[in-house]
Amino acid sequence: MRVSVLGPLTLGLGTRSGVPSAMKPRKVLSLLLLHAGRMVPVQSLMAELWGDHPPRTGLTTLQTYILHLRKLLAEVLGMPSAVVTRDVLQTRPGGYAMVVGPGQLDVHEYRALVAEGEGALEAGDERTADLSFRRALALWQGPALVDVTPHGRPLQAEVARLEQSRLTVTERGIETRLRLGGHLEVLSDLASLVVEHRFHEGMHGQYMLALHRSGQRTRALTVYQRLRMAMTEELGLEPSAKLQRLQQAVLVSDPRLDHEAGAPGRGPVVA
Repeated sequence: MRVSVLGPLTLGLGTRSGVPSAMKPRKVLSLLLLHAGRMVPVQSLMAELWGDHPPRTGLTTLQTYILHLRKLLAEVLGMPSAVVTRDVLQTRPGGYAMVVGPGQLDVHEYRALVAEGEGALEAGDERTADLSFRRALALWQGPALVDVTPHGRPLQAEVARLEQSRLTVTERGIETRLRLGGHLEVLSDLASLVVEHRFHEGMHGQYMLALHRSGQRTRALTVYQRLRMAMTEELGLEPSAKLQRLQQAVLVSDPRLDHEAGAPGRGPVVA
């Protein structure tokens, strides 16, 4: 069985799909998968489906969705429903849990690769870190659970957490490539990212550094000025002191910029 949540929701074996067509059971399945191996309380599942105002028949309806999911899983996996209930979609005190095997769920693989990249960075092995971050980001096939909408609060929180992790890993991977001298390689990615994330100072700093190292100092300073103008006009804020120091370093062609990552913001990746 292969399961994906980093993009469209998929669950299947070969050509058989275990994703229900109706949206509410899809939301139940999604929340169970994002907490794979852990119990999801009935209250959380009902909040996902109906918010703060579940119907009087909400619990019975949820149980019907669980039975439907078990039937689909039994068909996909080619096993009796009783085995699915015992080993795959389990009833636990207070809720339900979805059990997936090693290597079956893409978000588990993603988190393992991110941890591997962080460990490699701590050990000073930037090439391994670069490869791990690239492999982690390659697992994404679009926004998390892009075809499961609208998200209730529980799913919204989990999806926001994943998307923030994706953004942080993207920044971390670019930082690693800059340390490896890949400034030309990251230019096109950063040109797109600073448009998509208009006030992300870390990525603007990385773009400035990559442009400076590529002999485009004027463009690097233009990136700073555009960000500063947008921040002051729309947010009433100045760029951070760290980004201002980077701008000054570009102005004077500080030789340290050729050897340091130089971008604002660095911290552990959380997924």
